[in-house]
Amino acid sequence: MASNPIKRFKLINLYPPMIGAGIRVVRYADDFTEIEVHMKLRWWNRNVVGTQFGGSLYMMCDPFFMAILMTQLGRGYIVWDKAARIDFLKPGRGRVRAIFRIPPEEIARIRALADSQPKIEPEFEVDVVDDDGVVVARVHKTLYVRKKPPK
Repeated sequence: MASNPIKRFKLINLYPPMIGAGIRVVRYADDFTEIEVHMKLRWWNRNVVGTQFGGSLYMMCDPFFMAILMTQLGRGYIVWDKAARIDFLKPGRGRVRAIFRIPPEEIARIRALADSQPKIEPEFEVDVVDDDGVVVARVHKTLYVRKKPPK
């Protein structure tokens, strides 16, 4: 079924900006509450000092909390990115990965708040780690969520 958002999401690895940055979704949970993303260090995503380019590190974290929440809440809600911050902690010298997770209990809490308030702005954080588990960067995301008005 083409309208299934999870099936459409599988195409994200074909999205040119993801390909260009060397970013690849390698796994997502069956219930779509978790997504794992990897990025290998390549000549095209390397900065002037030979480490992961900061823009690529951010891009690998940009859409995934929003994608999880949009899919989980469904078409009756508006979900947007509102703000983001990235803290670069160590140079990324090889493959890096991030796991985006929003537990079902948190999704239920967000839904309940969005149902009872004009808007909410949930915050999320993800660590980008190298193959040794060293945190290379930490990304903080703020989303905007509200229930769509009835038609």
